[in-house]
Amino acid sequence: MTDRTGIPVFATVLVIAAIATMLALGVWQLGRAEWKADLLERYAAASGLPPTEFPTTEEAVEDALYRRAFVTCERIVSRNAEAGTSAEGVKGLAQIARCALAGGGEADIVLGYTASPQIADWPEGDAGGATVGGIIGPGRSGEARLIAQPPQAGLAPIAAPNPADLPNNHTAYAWQWFFFALTAGIIYVLAVRRRRRDARGA
Repeated sequence: MTDRTGIPVFATVLVIAAIATMLALGVWQLGRAEWKADLLERYAAASGLPPTEFPTTEEAVEDALYRRAFVTCERIVSRNAEAGTSAEGVKGLAQIARCALAGGGEADIVLGYTASPQIADWPEGDAGGATVGGIIGPGRSGEARLIAQPPQAGLAPIAAPNPADLPNNHTAYAWQWFFFALTAGIIYVLAVRRRRRDARGA
């Protein structure tokens, strides 16, 4: 269906709706960029704050990241190692203890760095009731984990979590959405002009 000018009404409505959606997504991403910048600034200042309670709920993780905390490992649930980097920047393995915490819940404690895949002995943790201090970092989905400082089990220091490693790509995403909206508008205008030109030549 077209109007008297030859402009397709249905297609025009769809294009306008699509462009409006793209522009809205771009504006939303700009808002997210501002939020992320504020969050990264707060994280950068977290190391200078006093120790906080280790977060055991997903809602509490964001406010506690990159601050110091102490946890008491009542019981080791499991041990494993994953790729990690030493405090000197050497690639190797991070040795982790999954602990049942005093007061309930579980958390991963990154005990330290090693180049060997062999799981190090941690007598204090095996005995239960070991209290470990360190930096709160991002962990499993929705969880935090504690990076032990000083390291435990005779391991070497591992690189502390750095908020600068968190990406803030929202501004780039915003410009992508604005570019898509502009491109859609240009394609639509060119298509309508060609349609009207073809109609005049018929």
